[in-house]
Amino acid sequence: MTVRQAENALQVLEYFAERRRPATAAEIADDLGWPRSSTFKLLGTLAARGYLYEPQGRGGHYPSPRWLELAEQVAQADPLPPQVIKLVQAVAAETGETVAISAPAGVFAMFVAVRESRHAVRYFAQVGDRVPIHASSAGRALLAQMPAEERQALYRKIDFTSYSATTPMSPERIEADLAEAAARGWHQSNAEYTPDLAGVALPLPFGGRRLSIVVVGPVSRCLERRPGMAGVLQRQVGLLG
Repeated sequence: MTVRQAENALQVLEYFAERRRPATAAEIADDLGWPRSSTFKLLGTLAARGYLYEPQGRGGHYPSPRWLELAEQVAQADPLPPQVIKLVQAVAAETGETVAISAPAGVFAMFVAVRESRHAVRYFAQVGDRVPIHASSAGRALLAQMPAEERQALYRKIDFTSYSATTPMSPERIEADLAEAAARGWHQSNAEYTPDLAGVALPLPFGGRRLSIVVVGPVSRCLERRPGMAGVLQRQVGLLG
């Protein structure tokens, strides 16, 4: 469930991030397929709050530095430890695949740090992307850090949609996967949510946070490499101390 006004405000910011130059209200409305009247009202509200300005008079709106200031204040209050960022970089360099740090976000695992592979064919990911917490190795590495009662409460909120033939479709299946991962030493996935992707993940409880680290890439390149990639993860995470 989403709140349309909030979603639209965020979409305006994403629009400018892609456009990278000012735009008039009419251009924004046309590009996003919005009614002009509601677009004018939304932009007027953002401008009144100091989030948009007109760098060239009537040449169009553009996000003000206020967005950056707020984002920096939020990040500084709860930053990812530098050791975690270095871990992502080290694992990405050694495996050659996309590496991400995930944190719980309701029934999702959200990427809070990402280092993409340099391969032409790779998993494209960015900070803020979400994957189902039950249908991804990154997510199950988060579930493994929760007490059983907390997991059961979360299962009741999950819409068990079948994304592929390998998607886990019940709490019992997820619990079995968690038990197998504990015995194996790592969590793994094979096209459970995103087609043609395979990955491995480990829990990363660090600084009082529930985090996980995942290495993921195309099935053609990574399915058989999962034990090796897991070994890299285990060794690099072990170096954190």
